[in-house]
Amino acid sequence: MKFTAEQIAGILEGEVIGNPNAEVHKLSKIEEGTVGSLTFLSNPKYQNYIYTTQATITIVNKSFEADQPVLSTLIKVDDAYQSFSKLLEYYNQVKLMKSGIEQPSVISENVTYGTDLYLGSFCYVGSNVKIGNNVKIYPNTFIGDNVTIGDNCILFAGVRIYSESEIGNNCVIHSGTIIGSDGFGFAPQEDGTYSKIPQIGNVILEDDVEVGSCTTIDRATMGSTIIRKGVKLDNQIQIAHNVEIGENTVIASQTGIAGSTKIGKNCMIGGQVGIVGHITIGNGVRIQAQSGVGKSIADGEVIQGTPAFNYGDFSKSYVHFRNLPKIVSDLDNLKKKTE
Repeated sequence: MKFTAEQIAGILEGEVIGNPNAEVHKLSKIEEGTVGSLTFLSNPKYQNYIYTTQATITIVNKSFEADQPVLSTLIKVDDAYQSFSKLLEYYNQVKLMKSGIEQPSVISENVTYGTDLYLGSFCYVGSNVKIGNNVKIYPNTFIGDNVTIGDNCILFAGVRIYSESEIGNNCVIHSGTIIGSDGFGFAPQEDGTYSKIPQIGNVILEDDVEVGSCTTIDRATMGSTIIRKGVKLDNQIQIAHNVEIGENTVIASQTGIAGSTKIGKNCMIGGQVGIVGHITIGNGVRIQAQSGVGKSIADGEVIQGTPAFNYGDFSKSYVHFRNLPKIVSDLDNLKKKTE
């Protein structure tokens, strides 16, 4: 895709200084700009690069005044950083603006879908599936029977949505993610073997949820595993059966949450956190990376460690952890003197 300086200025409501017909087809950092690329300058630390960059077009603040010749065509805006972010969003929308059903793909009986559906090649859509408007489903995606998908959702390549799952509006699910696989339910037998417990529940993703690549969300044993509105999940997260995650909670990569745990809204959970099952974590909780959570946590707590405890106490204790060899040596010397 190519855009002229005049077109970009129209999108950003900016002023072109230079060639309005200058064309770009890619984005770059200002220090790495090449012919045909678009960049921006907002941080004064990088101002020297505007005189050396080879970028064809540069977005700058209206306050910028060059004191040397500039090769790049400039677009002056109120806020270069915000304008560049707006342009990235616009570019992404254009890039994802696909529609139509590619072949080969399989659409089973009684499937209904709205306007502007994109269904990539080698997709499978099961029976009685309901798909909303402006949904983009990329190649090699599996959608099981009786699944519901709301409006304006994006399912990237290789997503697997098991039967009975419910996906809300404006959700994004990245490649390799599995929604609705069986929960880890096995009953020990007298002979030492395990008998599988049927997992007959489902998974519900409410509106505005984003799930990173290769994350797994298990279906409930009974009832629903629920990811509430606005939740953002990173890559490679494991969410077990019957877990509930509250609105606008964010969770970083490689976190594992065991079955039937309830997490409140507006929580922030770092990477590689392990959370046991059947506990409750309150609203607004902050859990630092690599913590192990083995008990319920009250609203607003900030915790760290394994087992995790109050963040302030952990920070104070860490000073002593580092000095343990010296502390032990001092105690031994004191004991000898006392004896």
